[in-house]
Amino acid sequence: MLDLNNKVAIITGGTRGIGLEIVRIFLQYNAKVILFGSGKETVDKAVKKLENEGKKVDGYYPNLNNYYDINKIVEEIYEKYGHIDILVNNAGISASKKIDDTTSEEFLDIMNLNVNAIFNMIKAVVPYMKKQHSGVILNTSSMVSIYGQPSGVGYPASKFAVNGLTISLARELAEFNIRVNAVAPGITKTDMLESLPNELIEPLIEKIPLKRIGETKDIANAFLFLASDMASYITGVILPVDGAARN
Repeated sequence: MLDLNNKVAIITGGTRGIGLEIVRIFLQYNAKVILFGSGKETVDKAVKKLENEGKKVDGYYPNLNNYYDINKIVEEIYEKYGHIDILVNNAGISASKKIDDTTSEEFLDIMNLNVNAIFNMIKAVVPYMKKQHSGVILNTSSMVSIYGQPSGVGYPASKFAVNGLTISLARELAEFNIRVNAVAPGITKTDMLESLPNELIEPLIEKIPLKRIGETKDIANAFLFLASDMASYITGVILPVDGAARN
């Protein structure tokens, strides 16, 4: 039976879209969830929304590029719950500018949130997972990490890095019974996508063999499976969830 059985899960980027759906489904399957967001207002709004749905979560808004800020909060979470079982690194930003229009500062911003922040989160939780000799780390990658994209080079570059980090840490941490995997979503129906006109969305659907855009629940289901004991022999995997949209 698929059940997270009171496991403690930290989910970054958990206030909206795919991240919020991961929070919901983890709660549905009996996890204790702590969500991280970008600021107090967005975190409070997400926590309130979940409370209105009858769900209880803790919320924090650390600077994910400040390891010491993160480490302090992770220590607080461990002291409260006594264990940290699952880390989902979902926070990230995308980009679509051509390289001629992209500044080095903009490129660095993408790498900081999409790569350095993941490193910081993992570095903070790993000592506790090693201590308990168990843990699951899940990272959000992207289909463009495998196939690239026509512009916005910083985004696929950062997701290539996420894949490398995932596969390498899976090998490094296996001896401590810590599994590390990533989910690579394809085109997914988030708030940003829903704001686009149909004439832009329909050509995207035509390129997807399953002939539909992914739902946030499709992506969250993949995270749920990989977080569960049903995936106990799966590590070092980049799982595409894209309807076979390979370009």
